[in-house]
Amino acid sequence: MKHTRPIRGMTLPAMTVAVLLTGCAASSPPPLYQWTGYQPAVYDYLKRDKDPQQQIDALEKALQEIRAKGATPPPGFHAQLGMLYASVGKDGPAMEQFGTEKDLFPESSTYMDFLMKHKTQQP
Repeated sequence: MKHTRPIRGMTLPAMTVAVLLTGCAASSPPPLYQWTGYQPAVYDYLKRDKDPQQQIDALEKALQEIRAKGATPPPGFHAQLGMLYASVGKDGPAMEQFGTEKDLFPESSTYMDFLMKHKTQQP
């Protein structure tokens, strides 16, 4: 009987550790947005290392990868793509991207409306 006492005393701490480790091992929820290619594209845009068409191609490729995973692009992705399209004179795709950004992220509506209005007023 004397040897069962220490085992009983270790049961509670051992169970506590097991429960904590099980909680830590649980898988985390998937990210809300898929950032594939977006951050490097914005960095390239700000550094002006690549021409706009190269940046468009990179973002379009990233968008295909994001959609293939069944994920959602992050806020600003479509706006960035729209601004790039506008910079090379492709107004139709630019407006489409601005509209998509506005639909996915209604909080961007004011800014997207501004960009759409500003772009249509340019000669």
